[in-house]
Amino acid sequence: MVTRKVRCSGTMTDMRKIEKPSPTESPLLFELDPKPAEEMLTSWGGIPLVVRAFRSLGLPGSVKQHVVVKERQRGYDEATFVESFVLLNAAGGECLDDFEHLRADLGLAEMIGHEIPSSEAARNFLYAFHEEEKIEQAKQQRLPEQIAYIPAESEPLAGLGKVNQELIRRFGERCPEQKTATVDQDSTIIESRNREALPTYEGPRGYQPMLAVWAEMDTVLADEFRDGNVPAQMAPLTVAKAAFAALPGTVTSYYYRGDSACHEKELLHWLADEKRAGGPQGFIGFAISVRMSEALRSAILEVPEEQWRGYGESDPQVDRECAEVVFVPSERSEHKDSQPLRYIAIRLRQRQGGLFADGSAVRHFAVLSNLWDWDAVKLIQWHREKAGTIERVHDVMKNDLAAGVLPSKYFGANAAWLRLAVISYNVLTALKRLALPADLLSARPKRLRFLIFHAAGRLTHHARQLRLRLAMAIEGIAWCLEAVQLLPLPT
Repeated sequence: MVTRKVRCSGTMTDMRKIEKPSPTESPLLFELDPKPAEEMLTSWGGIPLVVRAFRSLGLPGSVKQHVVVKERQRGYDEATFVESFVLLNAAGGECLDDFEHLRADLGLAEMIGHEIPSSEAARNFLYAFHEEEKIEQAKQQRLPEQIAYIPAESEPLAGLGKVNQELIRRFGERCPEQKTATVDQDSTIIESRNREALPTYEGPRGYQPMLAVWAEMDTVLADEFRDGNVPAQMAPLTVAKAAFAALPGTVTSYYYRGDSACHEKELLHWLADEKRAGGPQGFIGFAISVRMSEALRSAILEVPEEQWRGYGESDPQVDRECAEVVFVPSERSEHKDSQPLRYIAIRLRQRQGGLFADGSAVRHFAVLSNLWDWDAVKLIQWHREKAGTIERVHDVMKNDLAAGVLPSKYFGANAAWLRLAVISYNVLTALKRLALPADLLSARPKRLRFLIFHAAGRLTHHARQLRLRLAMAIEGIAWCLEAVQLLPLPT
C-alpha cells in the first residue's frame, strides 16, 4: 500500500493512494475458440523419450517373443499394446478410459508411429491374461486347513514377466559398474471395491501383491499378484527366486533384506544354502526381521544392561538400542550344513514415563542375519534402509503410476495391469539413469511429467521428415537431444 503525506492548513494529513488491482482479480484475457487447431500439435512433447527408452532396451522384440495373446493377426500387435500401457503410466493415466485422452492427441500418434489403442481394445487385451482354470486349480490344491491360495500365472502373464527380466538384464549390462545387488522384498495392500476382492488383514477389501526390488538400481525385479486374504508370509520364496534369477550376469555380490513376513523356513533355508537350487551360487548376505516368540522375548530380557548400545538418530521421546542375543530356536530354521545365524535385539524405550499405543513402555524386536563381520549398529541401520527402497517403490507404483487403481474384476487382468506398471517403472528408471541429468535420478514420475513429458510441441513436415518443435527452455531441449543419442536402438 502506497501512502503519501501532504501538508494542509498547517497539519499533516494521510492520503491513501487508490489500490492497484491484482492481475489475479481480472478475467482471462482471451476467448476460447470452439474450433480445434489446424496445426499438428501435441501436449505430450516429451513422451517420445519414454518410447525411445522402451525401444532402446529391445522390449518390442521381447514382447514379440514371449507374449502371445492374439488369435488373429488383426489390429494392434502385442508390442504396441505393451508400449501403449507404458505410455499411459508415464503420462499419468490411471484407468482404461484414459486411453481415450491419449488417442485424442493426434500429434502423439504421429510422433511414436502408431495410434494408441482404444479403451475397449486395451480392456480386451488385459482380459486375455486371465485364465479361470488357474484359479480353480489353485483352489483344488489347497490343504484342508488352508483358505488362501496363489494361482499359477497364465502363459501370457508369465511371458510378460520374461519381458521384465530381459529389460533388467539389458539395463544391467549398460551399467556394468554396478556389481552389487541388494534385493528388498515386501508386500503392499491395494484397496479395491470390486466384489471379487477379498478382505485384507487391515480390514478393507483389496489385493496384496508382493514385490522384490534391486535397491542399488531402483528396479523392480519380480512381482506376484495376490488376493487380499493371502498372508504376507505365505510362500515368499517364489518371489525371491524370481528376483535373483532376473539379475544380470554383471552382478557378483548378493544381499537380501526383508521384514517379518520373510521370516519363513523355506526362504531362510534357500538363502543360507550356498549351493541353492534355482539361484546364484555362493554367499548371499541377508538381514530379516524376526517374528517374535516367547522364547526369543525371554532371551532378549536376559541380555545384561551393559550390552545394550544406542543407535540411530537421537529422539527426544524414545531411546533406540540394540544388542546381540544368544538364541537357538526350538525349531531350527537354519540349513543343517550352514553356519549358525545371528540374532540382534532391538529395544525401544519411552522416556519420562511415556507409553506406546499398546500401553507398554518398552518394545522389543529382532533381526536375523548371517553377516557376522558387521557391527550390530551398522547391520541394523543397513536393514532399516529398505524402507527407503521397497516402500518408496510401493508408494510410486500406487500413487504416481497406475498400480493403485485396479481396472477389472478378473484376477489375471489385474495381475497384468500391475506387471505393466512394473515394466513402466523400470523403463522410467532406465531413462533417468541412462539418459537424463544426474539430478533427476531420484525424480518421481510426476516430476518428470512437469519438467519433460507434458511439454507442448508443434509437428511439421520438412523435406519428407517429421520435425518436433518443443515449447520448452533451451536447457530442456538439450536434455532431450542428448537423451536420444544416449538411447540407441538395437541393431
